[in-house]
Amino acid sequence: MSRRQVESGSPYEKLYGFSRGLRRGSRVEVAGTAPIPPAGQPVAASAYDQMMRCGEITIRALEQLGSSADDVVRTRMFITDPTDADEVGRAHGELFGVARPVATMVVVAGLLDPEWKVELEVEAVADR
Repeated sequence: MSRRQVESGSPYEKLYGFSRGLRRGSRVEVAGTAPIPPAGQPVAASAYDQMMRCGEITIRALEQLGSSADDVVRTRMFITDPTDADEVGRAHGELFGVARPVATMVVVAGLLDPEWKVELEVEAVADR
């Protein structure tokens, strides 16, 4: 069974020894994805915009591995403030509303960068 990996350019991927996404057979996994902005831009202020950025990076990885948002079967969202749940959930619905994957949202004490309000992890099954 073949194994394909992709990177997103995050400095943490090489430093910490992980891939943004990995595909083995029809199974596609995307690592916990933070709202890392394009070079030179600040981290988005709102939880909604941060989740949309996480989704943008995640969906790009899925597509590079021959998958899409419609193939997503599970998501995990890690948030630092429970009052951000509705904003993050709304963004999740816009990103994955067609697939309606099983989803978990967990409040955590913090993420790697104190500016990050959300991190997203995704699993997909791509039969093509």
